[in-house]
Amino acid sequence: MRCTSSKQVAIVGTGAVGSTIALCTMMKNVASELLLVDSARDFARGQSMDLNDANIVNSTKIRDGTLKEAGQAEVIVITAGAKQGPGESRQQLVDRNYDVLKEVIGGMQPIRRDAIMMLVSNPVDVLTSIAQNLSGLPRKQVFGSGTFLDTSRLTVYLSDLLNVSATCVHAYVLGEHGDSQFIAWDAASIAGRPLLSFPEIKNVDKEKVRLTISNKAMDIIQHKGSTYYGIGACGASLCESILRNSLDVRPLSVYVDEVDTVISVPAKLGAAGIEQIMPIPLAPNEQKQFLESAATLKAIGQRYS
Repeated sequence: MRCTSSKQVAIVGTGAVGSTIALCTMMKNVASELLLVDSARDFARGQSMDLNDANIVNSTKIRDGTLKEAGQAEVIVITAGAKQGPGESRQQLVDRNYDVLKEVIGGMQPIRRDAIMMLVSNPVDVLTSIAQNLSGLPRKQVFGSGTFLDTSRLTVYLSDLLNVSATCVHAYVLGEHGDSQFIAWDAASIAGRPLLSFPEIKNVDKEKVRLTISNKAMDIIQHKGSTYYGIGACGASLCESILRNSLDVRPLSVYVDEVDTVISVPAKLGAAGIEQIMPIPLAPNEQKQFLESAATLKAIGQRYS
């Protein structure tokens, strides 16, 4: 196992998402130091000062720094990127974020060889694939947050429906973190009992549930303009999995040989990055959705390979 004594996490992009990941990671007390990096250095400095004021329960050091320094962190979290504008296609958004990512990763070089890089910027699956190519790191050390947040939303939705704790619900949203994502209903369970055997689920409009989960971000944006608490908690949880070598299984954006693209599937995450992809049984219609989602992502990603 690699040495985990430094436990430094660099967060590149210190807006609402990056700063929330920093706060949640700090509160978990799993990092010895948080390094905040932003193209607006003064802003990153202000964020680090503000976060230091909140650091009253542990000894995590927080400071601003450079891309060069970020390249030497044990865990590198990239949240920097452009947001999708009105009428802008996904391809146009990828084009703009490719330029951002190229500048960010180029500024980190040479990157520490055992660093773990996590992409949170959207579209996360395609940008993870690009980061794997640009970083020079092994693929298992570069992954994206994928459908972890979508899965969190699903488990909360189902826990409310069935009146059980969300931690008891074992269900995944898989595929693209986007329009073609799908729910793996066939493999979902509670206490070892198939989810589809519950009377409350038999009458549920499953496509309506899928759309509710897929569209939740837009619903939040309509109310408050942006989303950051959910992904902040998910990002911090993933940092914790790495720094504690927890070997948690999460639906993450990883390279899958069978479909030759980066796509969200259950994967075991630990100190060395993606330790193992954990395939789950899919119903025939779910397998079809998975392949269609993979084809969509591969078509977009090929332009940058």
